Amino acid sequence: MMGTVLKVNAAVGDQVGVGDTVIVIESMKMELRIVSEIEGTVTSINCSEGETVERHAVVAVVEPEE
Repeated sequence: MMGTVLKVNAAVGDQVGVGDTVIVIESMKMELRIVSEIEGTVTSINCSEGETVERHAVVAVVEPEE
């Protein structure tokens, strides 16, 4: 199932916490929130608003805090 990136809520270098919404994707007329599962720093954003992404695509990377 593909989706379209509606909003990128974080940038590389941002600190995020557990449950913070990093990206919002629309698929099948539903908005899906991609949330951080850990506290850490965003090290990569691999999509942009309006882009179509494939199922299981890595759209962002968060490195854990040490």
